[in-house]
Amino acid sequence: MIDARLKLAWSGFSLDVDLQMPGRGVTALFGQSGSGKTTCLRCIAGLERAPQAFIRINDEVWQDSEKGIFVPPHKRALGYVFQEASLFPHLSVLANLQFGLKRIAKTQRRVDMTQATELLGIGHLLDRHPQHLSGGERQRVGIARALLTSPRLLLMDEPLAALDSQRKSEILPYLQRLHDELEIPVLYVSHAQDEVARLADHLVLLSDGKALASGPIGETLARLDLPLAMDNDAGVIIEGQVSGYDADYQLLTLQLPDSALSIRVTHAPMTTSQKLRCKVHARDISLTLQNSEFSSILNRLPVTVVSEQPADNAAHVLIRLDAGGTPLLARITRYSRDQLGVHPGQSLWAQIKAVAVLA
Repeated sequence: MIDARLKLAWSGFSLDVDLQMPGRGVTALFGQSGSGKTTCLRCIAGLERAPQAFIRINDEVWQDSEKGIFVPPHKRALGYVFQEASLFPHLSVLANLQFGLKRIAKTQRRVDMTQATELLGIGHLLDRHPQHLSGGERQRVGIARALLTSPRLLLMDEPLAALDSQRKSEILPYLQRLHDELEIPVLYVSHAQDEVARLADHLVLLSDGKALASGPIGETLARLDLPLAMDNDAGVIIEGQVSGYDADYQLLTLQLPDSALSIRVTHAPMTTSQKLRCKVHARDISLTLQNSEFSSILNRLPVTVVSEQPADNAAHVLIRLDAGGTPLLARITRYSRDQLGVHPGQSLWAQIKAVAVLA
């Protein structure tokens, strides 16, 4: 468990949070610019000293202002990845990585050079210098260097913010590998909802220095009472199990958690029983009273209406649905809501295009 109780006040900004976050997996600190995400991260790293704070990473206390405890940053077993990789330009990739490795005694190393280079796919870059790397390659080297310090906690401050969409697409699979293959807990700062949905297990929503919500990402993204639901990228994540693959049509069948329901998505081949996480946007779900097989929309799920919330656009409403225990969000017009007579407890069919599911 990661505990972070932080209080500080500057001119025009104050931070006051009391967070309990999982001691494993990826926790995203999410919010708009100025919400306090990076300040939280810097306080946890010890780069910013909050006057009132209690910080505990699993069983190790890094700060307790009431007891006068403050572990300096260089003595905290953490790795920090910034927006820019900040590699040493005069050193090769290998030498940059060795710099991280040398910071930790051999007896305390939990991540070795081979593991780090394979996880980040940078083995072929070791002889290059930073000026001969793409932005995505530099960031992957920076992450590998942080891992080679064998941290008890990895802090990532918008590591994709400086990259274009193509470079982001290149690096996201490597970040997913870190999530799947390492047990090091990660605190990941971002203001991009789709990015967070692909990586995080737990979500902390910050606004004006306060925590509006903290909880498992699947449930938190589906809450209609949070600003997340008003975002154009609003939607939910589904983490299901592969139950089949149609090679002719390149369609993957994904079993919904704890349910007999399944959806099909366009995807590369995967073996049966593998887990896959996908994002379904609220704008990509339509509702109908009857199930029709004569449609180009492959995914038609029986759902129950849970609740409704006005959207930021006065012509739209947000509908929370239950699909066999999996929450879904649908953004539809008020006209469609009235024509269908949508109300809590009603049984409907949710339609989702296979090409609209992001996996």
